[in-house]
Amino acid sequence: MIDILFKDYTETKTVYHVVTITDLDDTLKYGIKFNDKNTYKSKYHEFHRFLDEKRPLHIPDWVIRSKAIFASMNFKSEHKWHSHSALLSIQIKEELCWICNENIANFLYEPLMLGQVPGFQSAKEFISRNGSKIGEDYWNCSLSFQDNLEKRNDKKIGYDAEVLILHDILPRDIELLYIISDHRCMEVNKWKDFFHSNHLDYAKC
Repeated sequence: MIDILFKDYTETKTVYHVVTITDLDDTLKYGIKFNDKNTYKSKYHEFHRFLDEKRPLHIPDWVIRSKAIFASMNFKSEHKWHSHSALLSIQIKEELCWICNENIANFLYEPLMLGQVPGFQSAKEFISRNGSKIGEDYWNCSLSFQDNLEKRNDKKIGYDAEVLILHDILPRDIELLYIISDHRCMEVNKWKDFFHSNHLDYAKC
């Protein structure tokens, strides 16, 4: 059985979203929109657009990856966090969310990005050979958030569930849980205690 970090969604009614600490202040003040991060166009728009182009007709029109906010159902206890980020719990409208397998999407990200770099012709060839099939597989094993609560694909081995949230998140629906640095992942109150302590013990880094 997979050891997970938080209680199940059926108990918490929240999913989880990670932001950089440079975006945290605006996020807590104004909420979350799909395109409100500086990295959206530079790192992800082309990736999302490619997958949207492969979306089959049986997927509802409102499910648009390039207009989604991304979240996780839960995390394994040994999850590797990105430094200088914050973990938020957020409340969602279940009927406007979709579940996909991020493991499949990840097959596309590096070749799509590297295909623009001189010397990586093989990445372009990989996309040419496999891109359409990977995109189709990504959508064909996706399902609505509510259907997933019955089938629980997110609990299956090899299914790394990402939540596509197709609505804005209001500040009142956000709770700050953890701040993550290079060496520490602590709850907000513990961070505040640390800042008050002035205790510099580099040996614990």
